[in-house]
Amino acid sequence: MSPAQQVEFQIDLVPGAAPVARAPYRLAPSEMKELVEQLQELSEKGFIKPSSSPWGAPVLFVKKKDGSFRMCIDYRELNKLTVKNRYPLLRIDDLFDQIQGSSVYSKIDLRSGYHQLRVREEDISKTAFRTRYGHYEFQVMPFALENAPVVFMDLMNQ
Repeated sequence: MSPAQQVEFQIDLVPGAAPVARAPYRLAPSEMKELVEQLQELSEKGFIKPSSSPWGAPVLFVKKKDGSFRMCIDYRELNKLTVKNRYPLLRIDDLFDQIQGSSVYSKIDLRSGYHQLRVREEDISKTAFRTRYGHYEFQVMPFALENAPVVFMDLMNQ
């Protein structure tokens, strides 16, 4: 698991919000195979753990250009209940202006970057997702959650 950072990812809910749990989506046999592999990898890295949370989002897969699958968790219901963080994201044209004239560029793997941020202990249960193979929750910041991009941007700006 990632080391503790100065910034922890937290999920603040609107007043009166109650846990939402949805049944797992139906997956094709090839997606089921991929699910087993990705769950194992995430578990081995310490990014997820088994859950008994009342929360639970379904999992789906999106096929990438290279034919492999990207696991996506449908956090839309949780996102509707999340207080929006209004940290200002940079405009893409401003970013292009900043790199104008540069001759060397680098990139980072955002998946690795997101997984550097731990989820605040009291919010881990809210990241729960349901699969045919079990109920799990993230200990590190997953993709698709409201406020994840702004929290990541805040960390990058520190």
